[in-house]
Amino acid sequence: MECTVRWHEGMSFVAETGSGHMVAMDGSSDAGGRNLAPRPMELLLAGAGGCTAFDIVLILKRGRQEVTGCAVRLNAERAETDPKVFTRIDFHYTVSGKGLKPEAVERAMKLSSEKYCSASIMLGKTAEMTHSFEIVEV
Repeated sequence: MECTVRWHEGMSFVAETGSGHMVAMDGSSDAGGRNLAPRPMELLLAGAGGCTAFDIVLILKRGRQEVTGCAVRLNAERAETDPKVFTRIDFHYTVSGKGLKPEAVERAMKLSSEKYCSASIMLGKTAEMTHSFEIVEV
C-alpha cells in the first residue's frame, strides 16, 4: 500500500492513494489553513469508521442477515498535549434491516473490533474503545 501527499497551498494538502484516488486535507484558519477540507486526524477517524462499517455489512451479509443500512458514529477524544493521539473512541452502530438478529449484529461488531478492522485495532493501541449498537427494523 502506498500514498503520496503533496502540499498544495497555505496548509492544504492533496493525497493520492495507491489505488489512484485523491483526497484533500486542510488545516483550520488558526493553523494557517482555509478550512476547505477535513483535517488529517478527521480522515484517520473516518477511515476507522469506514473500515468497521465495511466489516459489519460484509459479516452480516455472509451470515444471511437482511441488512439494508449501516451507519457508525464515532466520538473521539484526544490527548491534551503533543502528540495529540486519540485516547478514547466510542463507536455507535445503527444497523437497519429486516428481522436482524441482535446476536448477529453483536457478533459482527465483536469480530470487526477484535479481528478484522485493522484501522480501529491499530488506533486501539492508544485509545480506549467502546462499542454499542441499535437495530432499526425496516
